[in-house]
Amino acid sequence: MGEVAVLHSEPLQFECNDKKHMTEEGVYPPKSNPESLPGEESSTYDLQEKGYMEHGCQHYRRRCRIRAPCCNEIFDCRHCHNEAKNDINVDYKHRHDMPRHQVKQVICSLCGAEQEVDVNIGLRRVESLLSAICNEERKSLCIDYIHAQQNCVNCGVCMGKYFCDTCKLYDDDISKQQYHCNGCGICRTGGQENFFHCNKCGCCYSTLLRDSHPCVEGAMHHDCPVCFEYLFESRNDVIVMPCGHTIHKSCLNEMREHFQFTCPLCSKSVCDMSKVWEKLDMEISATPMPEPYQNKMVWILCNDCGKTSNVRFHFVAQKCLNCNSYNTRQTRG
Repeated sequence: MGEVAVLHSEPLQFECNDKKHMTEEGVYPPKSNPESLPGEESSTYDLQEKGYMEHGCQHYRRRCRIRAPCCNEIFDCRHCHNEAKNDINVDYKHRHDMPRHQVKQVICSLCGAEQEVDVNIGLRRVESLLSAICNEERKSLCIDYIHAQQNCVNCGVCMGKYFCDTCKLYDDDISKQQYHCNGCGICRTGGQENFFHCNKCGCCYSTLLRDSHPCVEGAMHHDCPVCFEYLFESRNDVIVMPCGHTIHKSCLNEMREHFQFTCPLCSKSVCDMSKVWEKLDMEISATPMPEPYQNKMVWILCNDCGKTSNVRFHFVAQKCLNCNSYNTRQTRG
């Protein structure tokens, strides 16, 4: 949370006649009461777990809602906001997306308390109060104390098992293995140990592609060439084609169902087509050309290797003399 769990109505005052003998308990309230009743800790745990995976929307399971900084309206998440504000029935002049990093207020789904989400606000306030007496070790303790406040300041319920203070993201479903990528500037899913950030491509890729993917500058900073959804912030699976361009996995599968096996952007083959080329060899051998076309020569450009060739014309296809691919186009002839 953006604030310390307990806020005082008047300025905090510390008296310290002997800083050398000051203990942590002199600055911070005790974390637990040694004389607490049996079962009190378990009741606190139950309170923080109350409503777990019972609240949220189709995009996130969490126990809070957010106030949009752009239009001051309350939504379950930024995706719900973007879908509502970019609906076809909304005047195009009023359509907009929510700036995720500017979210400042969240509303607890259980008690309805509205509160600040920016942890840096609370950090600055506490550091200013303790600057005269805190050394670097105690400042570190202060930071840890504030960053732990992802619970509601009113009812104590944890509003999200995963919490990112940069993206202002709460999520109870930690099976997604969320992590924040500083290179991308947003949160990703799948486990940080399974991905790396490519600085040239400007996005995160699977570690399996670390030494094998062709770098394309800003590879995911564009729309999907099939459905036109912005790939960089898409929640659907994105894959890298052999050419280096990116596309939704579902969109690529749909292309294959319609016998489209080339990249929509550069026309290079998206999979191993050697078996298909062998079948085309047999079909061309079994299909002789009419006599007027038997000696006709044409120039072709190969979409796979980029080489040009002067080859014999055929109605079925023209084969590249460099890489034996039939993914070619006639340039002149």
